[in-house]
Amino acid sequence: MKTINKVQTAAAGIAVVLALSACGGSATGAPASEEAKSKTANTADISEGVQPDQAAVTLLPQSFKDKGELTVAMDLHYPPTTFLADDNTTPIGLNPDVARLVAKKLGLKLKFENTSFDTIIPGIDGGRYDFTVTTMAPTEERLKVLDMVTYLNSGVSVAVAHGNPLNISNDDMCGKNIAVTKGSNAQLKHLPNVSKWTCEEKGKPAINGITLPNVQDALTQLASKRVDGVFYDTPSLVWANEQQPNVFTILTPQVDTRTDHINAMGLKKGSALTPALQKAVQAVLDSPEYKKSLDTWGMGGAAITTANLK
Repeated sequence: MKTINKVQTAAAGIAVVLALSACGGSATGAPASEEAKSKTANTADISEGVQPDQAAVTLLPQSFKDKGELTVAMDLHYPPTTFLADDNTTPIGLNPDVARLVAKKLGLKLKFENTSFDTIIPGIDGGRYDFTVTTMAPTEERLKVLDMVTYLNSGVSVAVAHGNPLNISNDDMCGKNIAVTKGSNAQLKHLPNVSKWTCEEKGKPAINGITLPNVQDALTQLASKRVDGVFYDTPSLVWANEQQPNVFTILTPQVDTRTDHINAMGLKKGSALTPALQKAVQAVLDSPEYKKSLDTWGMGGAAITTANLK
């Protein structure tokens, strides 16, 4: 019982540290760099001074012009793409930056709704949210209920315990407990495929996918040795590794999932807003602010040039 309590206490402590990692903490107690502190403390609006794109505004349905506001749904627990600043109030990261820029290009105000990832699509389908910018892949299943407009090309990696004591590789996670986040493309598509290609087709035990609510929970489980690895978006894992040095090791290269890693905004299938949103996203991709945001959050290589409608 004492051993269990110690493990639980340690895990709880790590959970707090990970939850606060966006505020510059680290699991080792080492201070975050001044650069990291400046990022998480900066609540400046990247869209300040950006002017509406008239071509996008022309396509905007009158109902949105009358309302003057867009509601965007996000799960604000995924640094560096989508999380809260040190004030625990202001959404920051690449996705909030892009959402603000899209709204500005449409000449509208923006309202954030913080909700869990797996409730975003039902919320859009039910009319509670206008759109989402959540590093979401345009899968066949999602495209049945969403119009999706591309804005980013990222990848996925595996985080393991520091030094990789279990000697895990991208090609051999067979029989290991690998955490994925609920509703993510990693859970629904990538990890099952990797398990099939690298393990099951070779007669080895399948990868045991452990589904958890968000990446903080996944990294907490990894730090407390309750899972063997975390399969997640590369930028977020690199961010966590930088914030908590000597706790995790990110395997290289990225995992080969035999697919691209295009991410897209989502809005209700057949929405009258879709043409205007696509035009606004293209205006964002053409803007210097898009590159500035990518560079700020360490994702300069993830830029795309064309906002395609899926």
